[in-house]
Amino acid sequence: MMKILKHCIWGIFPLAFVACSKDELELTPPNNNNTNNENPPVKEVELLTPVDVQATESTKKLYTYLKSVYGKKTFSSTMANVAWNTQEVAHVYNLTKKYPAMNCFDFIHIHHSYPDSWINYLDISPVKNWAEQGGIVFLMWHFAVPEKEGAGHHVFYADKTTFQISNIFIENSWESKFFYEQLNNVCDVLLKLQESNISALWRPFHEASGKWFWWGSGSSEDYVRLWKLLYDQMQHKGIHNLIWVWTTEGDDDAWYPGDKYVDIVGRDLYGKNATYSYNQWKQISDRYSQKMVSLSECGNLVESNKIISKQSYIEEQWNSKGARWLYFMPWYDYDFNRGTSSINLMCSDDFWIDAMSRNYVLNRDDVRKYFSEVTYKK
Repeated sequence: MMKILKHCIWGIFPLAFVACSKDELELTPPNNNNTNNENPPVKEVELLTPVDVQATESTKKLYTYLKSVYGKKTFSSTMANVAWNTQEVAHVYNLTKKYPAMNCFDFIHIHHSYPDSWINYLDISPVKNWAEQGGIVFLMWHFAVPEKEGAGHHVFYADKTTFQISNIFIENSWESKFFYEQLNNVCDVLLKLQESNISALWRPFHEASGKWFWWGSGSSEDYVRLWKLLYDQMQHKGIHNLIWVWTTEGDDDAWYPGDKYVDIVGRDLYGKNATYSYNQWKQISDRYSQKMVSLSECGNLVESNKIISKQSYIEEQWNSKGARWLYFMPWYDYDFNRGTSSINLMCSDDFWIDAMSRNYVLNRDDVRKYFSEVTYKK
């Protein structure tokens, strides 16, 4: 999420804030659309392979689904409140009686050692439950690092830490040691998900060229080297259940890791009208014509608990202008989700009600229906 919006959601969270409750995890089973007990029509498709040529079969199936939809329909997606839950999913369901197609979980607090942290990432129950209910899993990583060597407080803003991206490549530097330690922690979770046959969209090191995060504080060459290091290390560890999403800030080709390392190009937009959103989609689509393009974050532009400008509805972007995002993901409102505000400033109820009423906006039932009907060519 962009730096200007961070004031309302990041920082040191109170220990009273815990992972989602039992009710949030036990999501309502999807509706059975096949009420006439008839065999559903069978769709036979060719299985496609993402940039990871060793991708698991379930990852290829998910990638094939994304490719088949792109330009025709768009996936609805929520961002998990803080990290490892489905609280925002439940909010959208309560509003619309439909679950979003995707939910994005964040590794933001993985630097804490459980049980000192309120999140046990090795307990993949929230993610597994969501996948078993038919939802598409999305993962991202706000990679928090110590403010300085040996510090106990962790941050991800470049101006809050002495952590140097270039030192990751120097053996035995404190930055290198911390990087690999946290990478191992994340990989342990990813391997557990892979063992459970769960594939995911994966968006690390986002908004780099904006330079507000430490992973964008160096040169573009440092950043590309870091992305490739992450990719190669995960390959080495046998992780092949990911579809890789890179986020552009616009006009930052030098920061692009390359076609061999990216499946989807995302753009984060807050408080933008439909014309601006379409122009961004068109520019990115033209520049990265071999890649799917997504609205990887969106929402109202909020400062000091006031809406500065509103994000245009998906209907306005999609039909009025023609911005064919692969998916759209509104950010959550931390104060609203923890019950200290009665209004969701980041994304209005009307936005979700309108979006989920559109026949080109896919929800979780649509995902389940697709996979119940499709077969793959031998």
